[in-house]
Amino acid sequence: MRIVIVAIISVFLVIGGIGVYLAPNDLRECAEAPDTRVGCQKADAIIAISGGDTEARTGEAIMLYQDGWADKVIFSGAAADKTGPSNAEAMRDHALDAGVPAEAILLEEYGETTRQNAERTQALLHQNGIADVILVTSPYHQRRAMLEFERRATDSVQLRSHPTSADSLWSRWWWTTPVGWYLTASELVKIGIFYIGGTR
Repeated sequence: MRIVIVAIISVFLVIGGIGVYLAPNDLRECAEAPDTRVGCQKADAIIAISGGDTEARTGEAIMLYQDGWADKVIFSGAAADKTGPSNAEAMRDHALDAGVPAEAILLEEYGETTRQNAERTQALLHQNGIADVILVTSPYHQRRAMLEFERRATDSVQLRSHPTSADSLWSRWWWTTPVGWYLTASELVKIGIFYIGGTR
């Protein structure tokens, strides 16, 4: 019986550890609005990348903007349907409807993968003198997104991670659904591929 209890506890510790690993949050100890503490200061821009629950990612970026975390928001993502507008444009429309001014929004409309999102936003950062960024994506995707952006950012760009607080596809209870297991396993595999030299 003791062995069974230890095994169950071990499984839950592993599951919890995976969740924490995949979803780093550099703003975890910060208040709702930025302040003077290290790591909690205002950034130059918030980047939200499309994919998965794009609406949740967009909403999180809008909330951060409205709470004063940055004066610029960058939406990155190509069109899911090539006959329609880009994901980035749809995200911008959502932000405009929420009251974010058009002059505060920058778009990267061609990135189709996390790697391309990271590569293609670099020009926007350089052109707009952006050196401090808060990166927003889904919790299960946050670790890999940070790895891709950190690999391609110049030394002058500081990145902080902040996953969505709510995501329709993945939550702290991810291990209770097949989709949760699929997304988690997929991200772990892709992170492994990243470290051995390939990226997606």
